[in-house]
Amino acid sequence: MHTTDAINARRSVKRFTATDVSREQFESMLAAATLAPNHKLNQPWRFYVLGPDARYAYGLALGARKAKKIEDAAAGAALRETVGQEHRSLPGMLAVAVVNTENPETREEDYAAAMMAIQNISLTAVTLGLGTHIKTGAIMNDPAARAAVGLPDDQRIIAVVNVGTPSEEVPPKKREPATAFTTWVP
Repeated sequence: MHTTDAINARRSVKRFTATDVSREQFESMLAAATLAPNHKLNQPWRFYVLGPDARYAYGLALGARKAKKIEDAAAGAALRETVGQEHRSLPGMLAVAVVNTENPETREEDYAAAMMAIQNISLTAVTLGLGTHIKTGAIMNDPAARAAVGLPDDQRIIAVVNVGTPSEEVPPKKREPATAFTTWVP
């Protein structure tokens, strides 16, 4: 598959078949991730492939955050458990983190490198017949989510990537052409 074909085929996939992602498939995606550009080749990324128990614990953390918005305690507890079970049943889940640094320039460079690594993961997944859904947000700093991943104190989660065989074809979303965002500067 050509790179442009993989780019054009990449989608955010939310529904997967029950087929697990193999260790070999994860290793292929992670090998591609480490080829991403990174400042001074410091390779700031750290990858955590989450098994069913870790996925469940992460889902419970996310579910607890969602449950805070519900007044009924029983409904909140049920939602927490539902989200936990949904995550346990994912065919694959990967947390991408970076090593913390106090230097603001390096911090930005490391974040950019990790996001490029995530793009490489997504594109490689496409070539393997897999789909991905990249998740970010406040949950990345949640202590329970960090504990579920087994994250050391000197790292921060950049994104979580759900991975699996898509259960349905996801149509492309309309996007503006590059010309809408491009200025040619003489």
